[in-house]
Amino acid sequence: MTKSFIPQGYKPTLSLYETQDAISFIKREFQDSLARALHLKRVSAPLFVQPETGLNDNLNGYERPVGFDIPFTGKDAQVVQSLAKWKRMALYRYDFHPGNGLYTDMNAIRRDEELDNLHSVYVDQWDWEKVITPDTRNLTTLKNTVTAIVGCVCNTLDVLKARYNFITTELSRDVFFITTQELLDMYPDKTPKERENAITKEHRTVFIMQIGDLLSNGEKHDGRSPDYDDWKLNGDILFYDDVLDCAMEISSMGIRVDAKSMDEQLTKAGCDDRRQLPFHKMLLNGELPLTIGGGIGQSRLCMLLLGKAHIGEVQSSVWDQDTIDCFEKAGVTLL
Repeated sequence: MTKSFIPQGYKPTLSLYETQDAISFIKREFQDSLARALHLKRVSAPLFVQPETGLNDNLNGYERPVGFDIPFTGKDAQVVQSLAKWKRMALYRYDFHPGNGLYTDMNAIRRDEELDNLHSVYVDQWDWEKVITPDTRNLTTLKNTVTAIVGCVCNTLDVLKARYNFITTELSRDVFFITTQELLDMYPDKTPKERENAITKEHRTVFIMQIGDLLSNGEKHDGRSPDYDDWKLNGDILFYDDVLDCAMEISSMGIRVDAKSMDEQLTKAGCDDRRQLPFHKMLLNGELPLTIGGGIGQSRLCMLLLGKAHIGEVQSSVWDQDTIDCFEKAGVTLL
């Protein structure tokens, strides 16, 4: 049974042609704004990597990467699930200096994703990473970077509304910062998603910090791989989506692990076997730069700014038949 739904009274405000034009406009405008704000250079990135390098991510630990063999090389490859580790290695290889970074288009297949209005098996995002110094590896840098990204989102909305004067989306530039433990203390009887919805409905734009470690109730707010984000210095950017009446995560990001935090997190996660992988060896030996980085959903951002009810309205993917029938009946076209 489909988990997707049509909000009561929902009708798309843009035609298919206008939607395609607007998607192109948003992507150009936002990535240019992001590059200026964070001092990023665009680079090319891989669609797949070799699993033995340790560069692919296991996300929450249960998602199965899509793999295939390359007969000519005699090697196997995996479609990337994110580029968090690859970006850090690229900053090292390309000799980026502190205060500068890179961004790229990341395309992934997450075949175990549960499909609904916000989730697809196809993931497209801007992946970015920036070199920092030991004295800027702190909460202030994290918060300032979050504020800059939110500013880029809101700036993009402003120019979009000037181009399409019938778009009514409203976002707040004021970011409310809260930790996962503080959020649990506020709403002890709610699930993590219910807590996210409640706090974002109240404050409109929220950054939920410290994701990955156990909370006082013995549970995690959400899963995070132990070998890229520092669980004490990471978080998610959420905007309240009035169309779906819920919080929408636009970005997962954070200051990346240093040798000390990765050492601790690998043990906590029961992933000590990764210490022998090339990426992890370099990081534990202090050979890789200190960085901050994240991913920003391209389809999610387009969906939010354009007031769309389903991610399939802004990206082409594969959907279950119930979802297709539901939206077709309502006169809403999935790409």
